[in-house]
Amino acid sequence: MRSFRDAKLMAKSLRDTMASRQVPLSHSETLEIVARQFGYDDWNVLAAKIGEAAPEKPAEAVRLQMGIPILRIFDEAKAKEFYLDFLGFTMDWDHRFGPNMPLYMQVSRSGLQLHLSEHHGDASPGSTVFVWMEGIDALHAELTAKGYTYSKPGIEEDGPGGRTLQVPDPFGNRIRFCEKRG
Repeated sequence: MRSFRDAKLMAKSLRDTMASRQVPLSHSETLEIVARQFGYDDWNVLAAKIGEAAPEKPAEAVRLQMGIPILRIFDEAKAKEFYLDFLGFTMDWDHRFGPNMPLYMQVSRSGLQLHLSEHHGDASPGSTVFVWMEGIDALHAELTAKGYTYSKPGIEEDGPGGRTLQVPDPFGNRIRFCEKRG
């Protein structure tokens, strides 16, 4: 039931059915019966609780989902060292069209997915990915503790949108982890 109009139709149907069985009930009596069937004391309470239904929205023709950035890489071993060992991502899958073909793989961590590609036309080196997150101090401490030779990221307190930890990868791409202020 979506609105009081539906409840009224139920009451009318009940009244008609009972009349066909020689049990006369007024419309108000059937409204009260319907209200009690739904656990309310009377029709007025039921009508107030369910209210007038809002018109149903038509289904949207376009529904966008979360995007997955593609970052260009040039060296599989270096990419795995950086994204898996240093940043703590896990490799979900990888793909090659054949032997000695470029690598395409997906890595993820805590809901963030990235695609890494050796394919020439997939992405431009030097891209930046902006990532909203929580726990920026814990991530900073985790990365610092690893002592990775090629990256010593620091937290920028006044970054756009909040505290920002920018981490460059070995291929010129940057990931900006950002935690909202307050």
